[in-house]
Amino acid sequence: MAIEDSLLRALCAQTLVRTDLQGIGEREEGKVRDNYMAAGRRTIVVTDRVSCFDVVVGTIPLKGQVLNRLAAFWFEKTQALAPNHLIEVPDANVSVVRELRILPVEFVVRGYLTGVSPTSIWTAYERGERSYCGHHLPEGLAKHEALPEPLLTPTTKAARGEHDELTSRAEILSRGLVSEELYDEAAQIAAKLFAAGSEWAAQRGMILADTKYEMGLDENGALLLADEIHTPDSSRYWFADSYQRALREGGDPKSFDKEFVRRWLVSEHNWRGEGPPPTLPDEVRCEAARRYLDAYAQLTGAELVPDTDPPEARIAKALQT
Repeated sequence: MAIEDSLLRALCAQTLVRTDLQGIGEREEGKVRDNYMAAGRRTIVVTDRVSCFDVVVGTIPLKGQVLNRLAAFWFEKTQALAPNHLIEVPDANVSVVRELRILPVEFVVRGYLTGVSPTSIWTAYERGERSYCGHHLPEGLAKHEALPEPLLTPTTKAARGEHDELTSRAEILSRGLVSEELYDEAAQIAAKLFAAGSEWAAQRGMILADTKYEMGLDENGALLLADEIHTPDSSRYWFADSYQRALREGGDPKSFDKEFVRRWLVSEHNWRGEGPPPTLPDEVRCEAARRYLDAYAQLTGAELVPDTDPPEARIAKALQT
């Protein structure tokens, strides 16, 4: 059963913005996640913050619950392809994971010529660039068109408030960020995961246009998948039935990820990450929430049953237990 608009509007005043939990480790704040590290374990609290163009622009009700539960769904589904760091999910917004030494590279896989950010593959192509992250792009491609094959276009990992930087395999190796053997192992894992995610999305009436993966090494040097996988924050999804029409008419395929928020920021305010972000009105936040909830239902085949108790107290109680 779909969540009523009145509940979403009420939850706009009860989003999880930030946590300050005691007794579970040293706190580290990311763009969307609050992390607590202690004794080889990391407690990840997925907040409702939304980041666009590497800047936190506000909150979306229930977003953290969707991301956390969907990541757990995908971690279980892809366990045979790539071991991951998940230990348990004690609360709708919380995952407890193994502590890893995270690689300083995000492995971004792109299957389509799309994007609105200044560093997107479509923006570069539209400017006339035909070399992107070490890959040659052919002439004659249209916006949103499928690339001849999925491309791995890595970025460096930026600190909060800074922007990730496009890079390439050659540059990563020349800078010594990771070894050649480790990079190629991670690249193979990313390719397998993207193929599996694309196949599953197609079965569910969706297109996985692009996504990113983070990986890290455990205490034995084994490479594990980390952070999140195939969620609406780390991935761009389109409804398959809207895709061909968008190509014919020159529009954008209907999406159910934070691309909706990015497009609103660009179309309504011409904002692409420079300067203070515009305030997201509640109608935009609620529509974004509906898209996140649709993504969960479409991908998992089940409606999200939200926990609507005040999140800070609920999480503290769950972790004490």
